[in-house]
Amino acid sequence: HSPSYLHIFSMERTDKTPIITVENLTARFGSNTIFQNVSFEVYKGEIFIILGGSGCGKSTLMKHMIGLYETESGKVVINGIDVTKADEKELKRVRLDIGVAFQSGGLFGSMTLAENVALPLQEYTDLSPEAIDLIVKMKLGMVQLAGYENHLPEELSGGMKKRAGLARAMAMDPTVLFFDEPSAGLDPITSAELDSLIKSINAGMGTTMVIVTHELQSILNIADRIIMLDKEAKGIIAEGNPKWLKDQATDPRVRNFFNRKVPEQEEKGT
Repeated sequence: HSPSYLHIFSMERTDKTPIITVENLTARFGSNTIFQNVSFEVYKGEIFIILGGSGCGKSTLMKHMIGLYETESGKVVINGIDVTKADEKELKRVRLDIGVAFQSGGLFGSMTLAENVALPLQEYTDLSPEAIDLIVKMKLGMVQLAGYENHLPEELSGGMKKRAGLARAMAMDPTVLFFDEPSAGLDPITSAELDSLIKSINAGMGTTMVIVTHELQSILNIADRIIMLDKEAKGIIAEGNPKWLKDQATDPRVRNFFNRKVPEQEEKGT
């Protein structure tokens, strides 16, 4: 269980330069502490997963990382900018360099797929309509939606909506992509196809990926490294390569999660 072994095992194909540093981050809603003093790094080019049971603060942590929520204390540094203290100009720089694929896909229902993907390009660049059209076609092609430019979101399956949301998240060629529960609501085959797409984009473009999920098969299929949050502990109870943790973790909460075991003694209902 030595740190050096964990790092060698999980980081063999990624750059060990931190692209994101989270330091002593605490989140509270009113008097309710969601998590406290959470610290970790995300390395350039890796697929990093935030996992844990319901109510542990996975999505809350992601929303703090992208600057949607104000932090109680601590800091989040992305590409050298502390999101928690950034002014509007700095925040804009960070947001131009990250893409977010929300759980629902986050598409505007009254707009075609092409219009949805074009939106960030129209808002943040001075590119010509022709150049934007070319980029939109390229991004939709990357997520296997070539030919669907003029379809509305309601005309698509759940998996296609997720892929369209991913195309929009990639529109600005971000260095970091965030995903909130990408496999939620998908059947196992569609979920596996999305996993494969995420891996191919990561391998082909070197995009760093931060994914919030509790889908065990996805975690084992795609993660280079994970952190596991726990509701009772209000923080991180495990960090490392998921395949290693599945076999070697000594914490019963971690072993139970990775081996789909119900704790033998449940003092409280979950």
